[in-house]
Amino acid sequence: MGEHVHLTAEQIHERAQQRLPEVSRATVYNTLNELVAMGELLEVDVTDGPKRYDPNIADRHDHLVCESCHAIRDVPRSAPEPSVPRGARAGFLVTGVEITYRGLCPTCARRHGQNGQNGQK
Repeated sequence: MGEHVHLTAEQIHERAQQRLPEVSRATVYNTLNELVAMGELLEVDVTDGPKRYDPNIADRHDHLVCESCHAIRDVPRSAPEPSVPRGARAGFLVTGVEITYRGLCPTCARRHGQNGQNGQK
């Protein structure tokens, strides 16, 4: 709660230890898994790094992930919400949508000599 960031389990463990030094990694991982299962926390996969956890469950949103530094930003969900056509569902009952846009954050884009506008779709 509080500041809106996308922390890793390890970062959460470090913060928890500041308040409760005896808390174990296993307790943190088990608690995170339970909170995700309950829908109280979103799990964000950044591909080349550890999973991140997003406390923003109130607003429907997607994520921008920097492929270089792994920074994550929330972006509002586009309207209408994306869907899979009935004929392409192969019998699946769709229960949710997660969209992750990948690219370079402004800092990494400058470092790579790009301005962040090139290749924008």
